[in-house]
Amino acid sequence: MIISRTPFRISFFGGGADYPAWYRKYGAKVIGVTIDKYCYISCRYLPPFFEHTHRIVYSQVEMTKSVDEIRHPAVKATLKELGIHEGVEIHHDGDLPARSGLGSSSAFTVGLIHTLMALKGQMIPKEKLARQAVHIEREILRENVGSQDQVLTAIGGFNQIEFRPDDTFNVTPVIVDKEKIIAIQNNLMLFFTGFTRIASEIAKHNIENLEARKSEIRAMQAAVDEALAVIQAEQFQPEKLGELMDRSWRYKRSLAKEISTPEIDQIYDAAKSAGALGGKLLGAGGGGFMLLIVRPENRKKVLEKLKKLTHVDFRFDFTGSKIMVYEPNSFQ
Repeated sequence: MIISRTPFRISFFGGGADYPAWYRKYGAKVIGVTIDKYCYISCRYLPPFFEHTHRIVYSQVEMTKSVDEIRHPAVKATLKELGIHEGVEIHHDGDLPARSGLGSSSAFTVGLIHTLMALKGQMIPKEKLARQAVHIEREILRENVGSQDQVLTAIGGFNQIEFRPDDTFNVTPVIVDKEKIIAIQNNLMLFFTGFTRIASEIAKHNIENLEARKSEIRAMQAAVDEALAVIQAEQFQPEKLGELMDRSWRYKRSLAKEISTPEIDQIYDAAKSAGALGGKLLGAGGGGFMLLIVRPENRKKVLEKLKKLTHVDFRFDFTGSKIMVYEPNSFQ
């Protein structure tokens, strides 16, 4: 049995520019962090005593005789890409809902690759793991995905990522002391809006509008350097970070009408009326989780105002995708 644990991520600044349609022309930067909420993938070679060859367990249960019969796109593509023909059993469990803006799809793909490589007796470097996940999602599955989710969930931590026009990337840790990390965490709140969506469909509209929204994307990119300066300043000022995030969210909302909805706008406005300094809908938009910057003294007011939503406490994760259990079996 092999078990991997891969963190979900929060994108702070720069999202929307991590699509090849943008960074292959102009380059891009993002700031994001992984959190202590995870996607777990367990896998083993299936003993040869069943009528089926493969058993895949997620929100559905599939039992098939061949890889080609598997309906889960990422599982089928990854098994084929890695050349795994033996019978396998794969289980997926997640701490938070899928399709909710936390990079869950990429965390799944990253974790699956990591687990299957370990099943083959191979350890894969984290940057290569990220590149392989990008390849499967974008080139094989033809998903409209950016590149930050795969990099963040594979590598983990609080990072600035630079995407270059030649499709390479550079990860630079955001260097702050422990007290600053605690202060930042204590000024963040995460709420589930109750809506889920297909990120690829919304991203398609974002990508189509990139050239027409150059000024907005450039403004969102400028916020990356501004945010880094605020985060690394001697005195952390949540008001400045909140103002930057509020401004970036308003730019992002303008990229495509599908990014926000009247219901989401009402949630955001209610949070601000209760003392939130700023925030954003995570991921491509349309639903999922909303991140808010809230001073600790205003947390109760925001919780009361948004009491119909699910609030999720979290802390940052600095491990990235990792193999938690490595106990290979002999059914090969």
